[in-house]
Amino acid sequence: MNKVILVDENDTPVGVAEKLEAHQRGVLHRAFSVFVFNSKGQILLQKRASTKYHSGGLWSNTCCSHPEPGENTEAAAHRRLMEEMGFDCTLTKAGTLLYKVAFPNGLTEHEFDHLFIGHYDGTPTLNSEEAEAWEWVGPDALKAAIAANPERYTYWFKISLPSALAKL
Repeated sequence: MNKVILVDENDTPVGVAEKLEAHQRGVLHRAFSVFVFNSKGQILLQKRASTKYHSGGLWSNTCCSHPEPGENTEAAAHRRLMEEMGFDCTLTKAGTLLYKVAFPNGLTEHEFDHLFIGHYDGTPTLNSEEAEAWEWVGPDALKAAIAANPERYTYWFKISLPSALAKL
């Protein structure tokens, strides 16, 4: 089972926990979200695999996950981008976000989320255990789609998108 890094509100490590246990208990842990844009200014979205333990089947940013204990957060972002989407690219830190949200299945995301932006013009090769679809979407069309159907998008994506777009 994967472990996550438990942190305080300043992102200082305070321990480790099994990933599922951290989400069951709703304890604050380190995470990251990657937003990849192409040369047209479109963002690469992934539709999370329906089999995911929460937020399955929802559209989200290009890649998101948790660094493993002892792993550098940016290195983890590169690793997961390759594992989920089948490519890697240069990443730039775009800030952090602290949030907490409870899901209908009893799990809670309580994350200190590191935001990264990348640029890529190729075609992803999805890991079907992580994502079931992808698409490039322009920022204005994306904002309109989220406003019209917010239930189709992950919570963290909706609250982190403005920060990512502001860093472009």
